[in-house]
Amino acid sequence: MLCWSCRQPASGHFCPSCGKIQPAQATDYFSFFSLPRKLNIDLPSLEREFYRLSRKLHPDLFARGSAQEQEWSTEKTSQLNDAYRTLKDPIARTGYLLELEGVKLEEQSRSATDAARQTGAEKKQVVPPDLLEEVFELNMQLEEMRMNKQVGEDDPNIVRDLQQAQQHFEQKLNELTTELQNDWNEWDALIPAGSTEPQDQQARIRVRDKMVDLLNRRSYIRNLVRDVNEALS
Repeated sequence: MLCWSCRQPASGHFCPSCGKIQPAQATDYFSFFSLPRKLNIDLPSLEREFYRLSRKLHPDLFARGSAQEQEWSTEKTSQLNDAYRTLKDPIARTGYLLELEGVKLEEQSRSATDAARQTGAEKKQVVPPDLLEEVFELNMQLEEMRMNKQVGEDDPNIVRDLQQAQQHFEQKLNELTTELQNDWNEWDALIPAGSTEPQDQQARIRVRDKMVDLLNRRSYIRNLVRDVNEALS
C-alpha cells in the first residue's frame, strides 16, 4: 500500500517515510496491535503499546490537519480502544478469537437472560450433561428459596445448601480457568514462527472446539453462581 501523502510504501498506522497518519482499515484486533493470533499475551507490553498509540492517534493532535486526517484519527482511536478492551481480558480475548474462527458461542449472557424474561422467549441455554443432576437440585433449592422469601420465611438449611453450591460452582469456574490456559498453550504452539495463525487445520479445529465447549460451559456455570448470589442477597 502506498502512502496517500508521499506515495511511498506504507504499512501500519503511520507512513515510515513522511510520518503521516494512514487511512483507517477494517482489521482484526490482533492485527491492529501487530500481534499474531495467539492467546498468551504479554499484558504489560500490550498496555504500553496502547498508551503509546493513544498519544500518537489522539484527535487533538490532528486539529490542524485535514478533515480526512481528523476522521482517520477518530476512527483509529475508536478501534484502538475496542481492541485493547477486548485483548486485555482473557475471556473476551478467547471469545473474540473464536469469533474470528467463525464460531458463534451459545447465548448464555446476562443480557440474553434479561431479554428472554422481558419477551417471554426461550433463551438458548444448554446444560452440560455431567451437571444435569446438580443443576436440577440447585433449581429446586432456588425455587424453594424464592418461595420462602415471598412468604417471609427463613430456612437456614436452604441457605446453607445454597452457600455450599455457591462455593462448589465457584471452584468449578477456577478449574475451568486453568483448563482454558492449557488450551491457550495448545493453540499458541500450533502457530509457527513468522506466521500469524495455526497452519495445522485438523489440530486447529480440535483445539478450537475444546475452547468453544469450555467457554460455553464456563458461561453456564457463571450464570448459576449469579443466580445463587441473587437468591442469597
